[in-house]
Amino acid sequence: MMSNDCKGPRYNSAAGGIYGLGFLGALVYYLQHASDLGDGVVGVLKALFWPAFLVYKVLEFLKM
Repeated sequence: MMSNDCKGPRYNSAAGGIYGLGFLGALVYYLQHASDLGDGVVGVLKALFWPAFLVYKVLEFLKM
C-alpha cells in the first residue's frame, strides 16, 4: 500500500533538474577549455562532481 508522504522520486525532480543544468553548463565550460583528450576526460569528471568541489570550497572558505 502506498502512503501519501512527500518522499519518493517524483518529489526530487527539481533538484535533479538543477543538477542536470549545472552538469551541462560545467561540461560545456570544461570541454571548451580542454586543449587535448586528457583535459576533456578530466573535464567530464569535474562536470560530474562539481557539487562536491563547490561544497569543499565553501567549507574551506568558512574554515570548517
